[in-house]
Amino acid sequence: MSFGHRTGPPVVAAMNPIVLTVTGRVTRDAVPALCAELETQLNDPRSAGPVECDVGGVERPDLALVEAVARLALVARRAGRQLRLRRVAPELQELLDLVGLADVVALEGPEERVPGP
Repeated sequence: MSFGHRTGPPVVAAMNPIVLTVTGRVTRDAVPALCAELETQLNDPRSAGPVECDVGGVERPDLALVEAVARLALVARRAGRQLRLRRVAPELQELLDLVGLADVVALEGPEERVPGP
């Protein structure tokens, strides 16, 4: 039996980052569904790297959104990942600073924030 050498580049499994987009008004009732969606994506063997959560489309950031961020960060951390927030509004940044979560999640600025209605 003989085995030939393969020509061309080696085959590498594709790894997809996890991107979770949160839009509209976030309520406390929506938080378990967001966490379940993240857990489903974390269980995909093709996912890799940090978890990116785009919050640029959220209307009126409030404590329900802060709770969602805290629980999503916990789900990501349990899977050995870090939660990174993208397009963070100044209001959300202030709330995260107030409750001490700004040190738990990585934050990107609002420069690409989608304008509200």
